[in-house]
Amino acid sequence: MDILEATASYENWIRKYIRIIDKDLELKHQRMAEDVFEFFRATYYRWAQVWQLSADSLTKAPEVLGIGDLHVENFGTWRDVEGRLIWGINDFDEATESPYTADLIRLAASAHLAITTEKLAITRGDVCDAILGGYVEALTKGPKAFVLAEDNLDLRRMAVARLKDPGIFWKKLAAVPNWKGKVSGKARRAMMKLMPEQNLEGRILHRIAGLGSLGRERFVTLSDWRGALIAREAKALAPSAAVWAKIPGSTSRILYQKILDVSIRCKDPFVRLQDSWVVRRLAPDCSRIELSDLPEGKDERYLARCMGFETANVHLGSQKPKAILAHLKTLPKRWLDDAAREMVENVEHDQKKWSGGTKRTAKARR
Repeated sequence: MDILEATASYENWIRKYIRIIDKDLELKHQRMAEDVFEFFRATYYRWAQVWQLSADSLTKAPEVLGIGDLHVENFGTWRDVEGRLIWGINDFDEATESPYTADLIRLAASAHLAITTEKLAITRGDVCDAILGGYVEALTKGPKAFVLAEDNLDLRRMAVARLKDPGIFWKKLAAVPNWKGKVSGKARRAMMKLMPEQNLEGRILHRIAGLGSLGRERFVTLSDWRGALIAREAKALAPSAAVWAKIPGSTSRILYQKILDVSIRCKDPFVRLQDSWVVRRLAPDCSRIELSDLPEGKDERYLARCMGFETANVHLGSQKPKAILAHLKTLPKRWLDDAAREMVENVEHDQKKWSGGTKRTAKARR
């Protein structure tokens, strides 16, 4: 099965669970053809299918409740119950039971592709060493949340660079036109439950964001409350693409809430699973961070190390560090870099085929 066949098969499969907005799906296909890093972010389903064959020896590792669709732009900030700014992984749409190696290889492969597309300026070997170094540090010293207060000052400087003008965030969101189509009653009720007041009036928008989930229903309630805008989002969830890829041990049960509950971090009190919708507060300090949002001169090795550490914060909610450390000792020195390079070759091959296929389809339509 090539990438064209795999995409058609996956998209037919996911329609059994959720409604797909075809216009958004076409945009996703277009962006997949334009950039290899964007293609990578959009195609976890293909990764789940290919990695278990390409990295066969590394699939036999201790199991964790994993992130699945982990990559270098799957990190962001939020506020915990104390109002403190927290940094960490902020999307668990594809959470699934998997070997701990799966998340690390995908994170490293995404870093390789970010280097290829000049989103990061660091060597591939260094970024893999940093990711693995942070991961092992958390295993040996114990997990610790990234609270951007008196500690983690370097990470705080990077993370808050985009928060200097919150007006830009709200202006962009307010410019989205009202959604004129159908809105699930469950989604509407889920968003209202997170509002500071019940029966608060607001506009319903359809937000186009992300890549892996582009095509799914994604609604936002935007309201003016006590003199300023507030927003709540509801995004439709389906079982992990690992189920479609028939990865052993994967389950059709949505594991988003479970991974939030067991991860050893500071929770976002405004993120929860309700009736197969993940709902959250949207705000400038509560959103995903793209690499382009980070300031120039950022310490990329340190950032990669934090990403590795945060991955362990999630994994250690479902697996003992001793089991993972014992397995790591059996692996060759450059295993993560080698595995990431092999997977990147697969991604680049698929993206070229996808790009060629979409160009032929566009030409035929004309």
